[in-house]
Amino acid sequence: MRKKITILILLLCSFVTGLFANTPQYDICIYGESASGVIAAIQGARMGKKVVLISKNDHVGGLVTSGLTATDMNRNDLIGGITKEFYNKIYNYYLQPEVWRNQDRESFMISTLKRTYRGKNDERRIQWVYESSVAERIMRDMLKTAGVEVLFNHRLDLNKNVRKEENIIRSIQLENGKVIEAKMFIDASYEGDLLARTGISYTVGRESNLQYGETYNGIRINYDQGKDLTKISPYIKEGNAKSGALPYVTTQEWGKQGDADKRVQAYCYRMTLTNDPDNRISIQKPKNYNPLWYEIYVRMLKLEPETKLQQIITLTPMPNKKTDTNHLDFFGASYDYAEADYKTRKEIEQLHKDYALGMLWFLGHDKRVPEHIRKEMLDWGLPKDEFTDTRNFPYQIYVREARRMIGTFVMTEKNVRKTDRTPAEHSVGLGSYALDCHYVSRVIDQEGKLRNEGTIFAPTIPYPISYYSLTPKEEECANLLATVCLSSSHVAYSTIRMEPVYMILGQSAATAAALAIDSNLPVQKLSYDVLKYKLLQDGQLLSVPTKK
Repeated sequence: MRKKITILILLLCSFVTGLFANTPQYDICIYGESASGVIAAIQGARMGKKVVLISKNDHVGGLVTSGLTATDMNRNDLIGGITKEFYNKIYNYYLQPEVWRNQDRESFMISTLKRTYRGKNDERRIQWVYESSVAERIMRDMLKTAGVEVLFNHRLDLNKNVRKEENIIRSIQLENGKVIEAKMFIDASYEGDLLARTGISYTVGRESNLQYGETYNGIRINYDQGKDLTKISPYIKEGNAKSGALPYVTTQEWGKQGDADKRVQAYCYRMTLTNDPDNRISIQKPKNYNPLWYEIYVRMLKLEPETKLQQIITLTPMPNKKTDTNHLDFFGASYDYAEADYKTRKEIEQLHKDYALGMLWFLGHDKRVPEHIRKEMLDWGLPKDEFTDTRNFPYQIYVREARRMIGTFVMTEKNVRKTDRTPAEHSVGLGSYALDCHYVSRVIDQEGKLRNEGTIFAPTIPYPISYYSLTPKEEECANLLATVCLSSSHVAYSTIRMEPVYMILGQSAATAAALAIDSNLPVQKLSYDVLKYKLLQDGQLLSVPTKK
């Protein structure tokens, strides 16, 4: 009898079913050091899981700690959970008088945040304008306190697919040969490399309006939105088509309005500048400076010499006389980034860096720029105390849009538009920003006129984001979630793509991953009611609060 029992036990031990056949190194592996990845890692660790966060560089936080410090948050009352906790820590940091080195908090907050300072902002004790270095210190402290292991300077090996057994990821391999095994994986990268190497369906670019019954998708020659360029010659020699088009100007329309294509909106660097003489490094002309990149601005300023600097670039004030500098967009230079190898991406990043520094140098030194702009621009320079390991230049390019997963549920225009909406079910967070796509292209239209192409800007009201937009199709993968390159059409993504939303989705994805481990279930089969209960328990906001 004892012998039979022993044989039975051995047979049971050898017959293992379920998702987790072996004991992996980690419970949850998060690929991508974005703020979404950071919040996901913290939540997973707080739920008692062994978590590893993989960063491709020396940093954590992505754009949130690399220049995008004027947070795209038009409804701070819709921010909950760990994301709210992070912005609360920012708020508390700036309550310390000693951190204000060259100005005082009261005057900065009143002048910058105006009426919101003494209203919702102060009541909720969150602050969404800050210095990059401060945000990264806070994130590193939160990761350390939670017990998250961070692997810096590690990247996925793009020449190898992940190791799968049927629809279960068993391990991923990094460039240095290191193999990471985990029960659950979260792709929190801006590029979506992990989901792509896993064999999960995705798209890049714009769908046609017909695909999802949308109105803002596809090719969009902007006849009535944005800057009118029709009086500006698009050719190297003004008025001479034989001289060739200016760099990155498309010479003819490549499809009809609303048609699909593979182009993505313009990327940039969100640079930090300062006008504090004691902390300022003058902008230097880059070696790869190309004056033709800025020729359109020369011709624009010739037509409109009273243009102000802030009508060309945006200098949003940050603490300690710094700025979040936006609209250094390099139109047409980002199309190949999403699916490029690391070498090509580095080249594209350098191109955008040269463009950004060149644009600032151009505005300060080119004699064709009106004197009032040059004089104002020369007040600004790079801050000595930011990005000290990358020559005072942000380490993360602003990838506004790359791959987008085609998952269990696709968020589309009807789920996010202001009117005639079909709300997405199974909410794991809220979005509230406008539909906001920067220009995609500059093109010479059929009449030979220069046009901007691709922009979307339309108001919306708060909307729920479906849990199933974070999950792949189950037959493709049962143990991965995507929080940045989630399942969405180009139109819906233009509002979802804000960093606080990524952060909220990071917490929700990690919660789902931990619960799926505990239940031994595919992420698609996890009970939404169980997930919802835990999210609400941890302070996530899944619906718009009722006004009291």
